[in-house]
Amino acid sequence: MFIAFEGLDGSGSSTQSRLLAQRLEKNGKPSLLTKEPTSDSPIGKMIREILQHKWSASPEGLQLLFSADRAEHLKNEIEPALDGGQVVITDRYLYSTLAYGGMNVDMEWLKALNKSFRLPDITFLFKLSPEECIKRIAGRGSDYELFEKAEKLAKIWENYEKIAEESPDIQVIDATKSIEEIADEIWKVVLGKI
Repeated sequence: MFIAFEGLDGSGSSTQSRLLAQRLEKNGKPSLLTKEPTSDSPIGKMIREILQHKWSASPEGLQLLFSADRAEHLKNEIEPALDGGQVVITDRYLYSTLAYGGMNVDMEWLKALNKSFRLPDITFLFKLSPEECIKRIAGRGSDYELFEKAEKLAKIWENYEKIAEESPDIQVIDATKSIEEIADEIWKVVLGKI
């Protein structure tokens, strides 16, 4: 099974993806926890540097890098793990590209660029207001990245909502609930599909 976690920065996707992987392992289901952009590939490192304002790229160039990173991610990590019987959980995937990239780049071009990539079996989309996300990001004590501004997050959320309307595999999660409540809700959905 291939599961993706999506949502605005600060909405809790990283925490919940980690908790689900731990719960699967505890219940005897081998899993791979991964993320995009990848952290150990040269392309993923380039993307991370752009997001951290270390250098800049055109909006189209950045999206081409995300797609290249995804192609390598699928080939080198996701597909082998799925073939080996693992549950793969990724913190961000295709819908992040559409939601974030769609702010500055034509959505149809992005869809065409990513159309050959495998879709997840389940996508959890965390719904949390941009204002609350900004508060959570501020609480981390790290610098804000490229997209971490309230007005940008509001536009990105609009894109996520459009994507959710078109995509039956998306499960929208109320991210204002407690970490434990959210984890239990996700676990019920996953158990129903395994």
